[in-house]
Amino acid sequence: MSDLAGKTFIITGGNGGIGLGMAEGIIGAGGSVVIWGRNEEKNAAAVAALEAMGGMAAAFVCDVADEEQVVETTRRSAEVFGGLDGLFANAGRGGTGVPFLELSLDDWRAVMETNLDGVFLTMREAARILVEQGEGGSLVAVSSTSAIHGAAGNEAYGTAKTALNGLVRALAVGLARYEIRVNSLLPGWTITDLASGGYENEVFRSATVKRTPVRRWAEPSEFREVGAFLADPSLTYHTGQEVCVDGGYTVF
Repeated sequence: MSDLAGKTFIITGGNGGIGLGMAEGIIGAGGSVVIWGRNEEKNAAAVAALEAMGGMAAAFVCDVADEEQVVETTRRSAEVFGGLDGLFANAGRGGTGVPFLELSLDDWRAVMETNLDGVFLTMREAARILVEQGEGGSLVAVSSTSAIHGAAGNEAYGTAKTALNGLVRALAVGLARYEIRVNSLLPGWTITDLASGGYENEVFRSATVKRTPVRRWAEPSEFREVGAFLADPSLTYHTGQEVCVDGGYTVF
């Protein structure tokens, strides 16, 4: 079991879904969490739920695609509990649903702005603080199994998630000298608000379940342990890796 007592982690998009699941895992391991989300009511509800578990949590409204907001909110987040030990760049948006032959540059960039640029900004600012503190830390980018299988009809989303894995590998090499570990998490089909359209479509859900060896979609709570694992400061030799949690979908 990971021991995160006295450690603080930012989780972008942490007010629901996989982000909240990972936040629960960090709280369960004794750590503290600072949630970022654009919905203030959802942020407050998530903080209340985490505090009900006996942990310390806070939240800020932040749009990860806005550089000025990210710089300021990272600084404020590091001050809440007296330091920062890592970041989970989890905030993202779905694809446009527009067929590739009709996809505009504006549609493409709208997805990249959050799913790629937003991760770059949040990881850069968190890394700056970790380097300044001089005590190492952990950075995690939440990618997707769409970075492995062809995401036809969702090209911008799949491209952004693939790019994250390249960013993670580069940062794992570049930040190792500062004892900062950098990894990516690739979740499979999970019951979240973002994926609700697919889950509620019986034909689509049936097709994905048949391609998943465990024969079901994941619950967000199943990411508690992997969140605590990726945050664990004792895993000093684990960096530059893609941790795939998908019920076997990508190997079947």
